[in-house]
Amino acid sequence: MPEPCIIAVAITGSLPRKEDNPAVPISVAEQIESTQEAFEAGASLVHIHVRNDDQSSSSEPTRFAAVQAGVRRHCPGMIVQFSTGGRGRDPAARGSALYLKPDMASLSTGSVNFPSMVYENHPSLIGDLAAAMKANGVLPEIEIFDLSHLHTARRLADGGLIGERPHIQFVMGVQNALPAEERLLDVLLREAKLLFPQSTWTAAGIGRNQTIVMQWALARGADAVRTGLEDNIRITRERLARSNAELVELAAASVERLGRRVATVNEARQTLGLPSGP
Repeated sequence: MPEPCIIAVAITGSLPRKEDNPAVPISVAEQIESTQEAFEAGASLVHIHVRNDDQSSSSEPTRFAAVQAGVRRHCPGMIVQFSTGGRGRDPAARGSALYLKPDMASLSTGSVNFPSMVYENHPSLIGDLAAAMKANGVLPEIEIFDLSHLHTARRLADGGLIGERPHIQFVMGVQNALPAEERLLDVLLREAKLLFPQSTWTAAGIGRNQTIVMQWALARGADAVRTGLEDNIRITRERLARSNAELVELAAASVERLGRRVATVNEARQTLGLPSGP
């Protein structure tokens, strides 16, 4: 039987707005509905950002709580992953919802240049977020925007702040950060497996790089692939994606075309070492 592959869907992100694509889910109700559609299309993990009513980024725990409750009600067993990312958010508030004990949370382990800003992750903030995740039993997904970020993660593990089996995501195609180059994925993966032999991994391609990075990851036996309107709002240059579910359907087709099968929620939890239920 083919090996299962987790499909992660990043439903909203910090940047896309309704004027970019009307399908971007902003309100709590929209996020729950969009996640349920993606779940029914094959996604077993949802990456959540929340927004204020004016579409700006929010760290409000009540919004995270409401989305998490809706996902758990309508998408039984789906893995809930909160973002602790920094675009448009007060650094002091980026971990404010971790007490809600989502299954997972993103953890960026270094600063990096983005097209119009520096995405700043101060060492003390990284340590504080890792400690909060550990205290709340939250599995970190290590966001890798640069090779050095792997070594920062290794230092966190050596200090007891994260375990030996984190989930690692290589983010490729952000301007001024890691380009979407296949040879670089090989370098990153080799280093990750040297530093964290037990880790699981995935790779995210941003914008038009989404499909090709997914194919590279699948060809190398990735444990998961990532899709969703956070990273890519288009199907082609000429056509916007109709929904997160449409992007998940395309990801599922890629998984099967490359000889894998879409993981169930139970298989996804087993792969990542998570309990069978929240």
